Amino acid sequence: MSSTLSKKDYYEILGVGKSASDADIKKAYRKLAMQYHPDKNPDNKEAETKFKEASEAYSVLSDQDKRSKYDQFGHAAFQGGAGGFDFNNFQGFEDVFGDIFSSFFGGSGGGRQSTGQPGADLRYDLEITFEEAAFGAEKEIEVRRRRTCRECTGTGAAKGSNAKTCTDCHGAGQIRMQQGFFAVSRPCPTCQGRGQVIEKPCHVCRGAALEPISSKLKVNIPAGIDESQRLKLRGEGESGLQGGPAGDLYVVIGIKAHKYFQRHESDIVCEMPIAYTMAVMGGEIEVPTIEGKIKLKIPAGTKSGKVFRLRNKGIQILGTTRRGDQHVKVDVHIPKKISDKHLKLIEELQKIEEEEFKLKVNDEPEGLFDKFKNIFS
Repeated sequence: MSSTLSKKDYYEILGVGKSASDADIKKAYRKLAMQYHPDKNPDNKEAETKFKEASEAYSVLSDQDKRSKYDQFGHAAFQGGAGGFDFNNFQGFEDVFGDIFSSFFGGSGGGRQSTGQPGADLRYDLEITFEEAAFGAEKEIEVRRRRTCRECTGTGAAKGSNAKTCTDCHGAGQIRMQQGFFAVSRPCPTCQGRGQVIEKPCHVCRGAALEPISSKLKVNIPAGIDESQRLKLRGEGESGLQGGPAGDLYVVIGIKAHKYFQRHESDIVCEMPIAYTMAVMGGEIEVPTIEGKIKLKIPAGTKSGKVFRLRNKGIQILGTTRRGDQHVKVDVHIPKKISDKHLKLIEELQKIEEEEFKLKVNDEPEGLFDKFKNIFS
């Protein structure tokens, strides 16, 4: 046993200050223990020593009473005690390493008896229309899942027979194993953690305790839901084993493309063609919205690509009563083929525009074309 004079300071070992919180001390120890754990450093005496030092330091500093004594008297407070530090009796490991033992040893870090296995979560992809996403809807889906076997009521054993206690784990569902300094537990391979062995399996589920069934479920689609968002149906996944909770069903939403509309979060965008004459003179057009058609005024001189906003004509913002807007982009329609009558009118209009354009240029102190010519001179 090392003397109190040769022992390192516990705070220094963990790399924390004397004012460190319990969470800081736990975090520091966890990091060192992961780094120097003997099972990760086989035949490394230096790592083994550092692991022991860190564990001893944590056993003292994680206990408020021991820490208080250590802060007052140093190592002298534990003469005859701390030097006899016993890893197997150190209760702090399970708290700190509950999730680490699984990665080291493939099991959990305690000797607890099995309390039931949770059921698996499931996913269901549901495609809905643009309008259903906007206004909400109630949908019925059919789900294939494994639920508690109705024949054996979840025991896995045939009627008239009983499951027997596993002789390897004696019903605990886990087997204790010595790993380096620790005695850890892992699921019993013989009974797969159930604690019981089925000698005569149920003819329906073949001992699995679960049977596949199809169920119809109703899903409430909230107004404003968007693409790839999911709804959680608690307890509608697969049944658990030995009293374990059922898993959940996640309904992932897909939305069909709309003929006219595109969605940008809570806003709706659509394009509307207008005639050249309407762009010049102005007028009124009918615009589709998710609630029906409405009239939109087009002012004279509207350019192609102009966007008009219809306030509160978009999609409801999920979880609120507010709505987005609808944006209407107008596109001046240029026909590819026109009638002879149309062509004559266009030619006449062309002559008028050319004449007016020349007059406008000549009215300028400096001709319009002269301005462009001077750019390159």
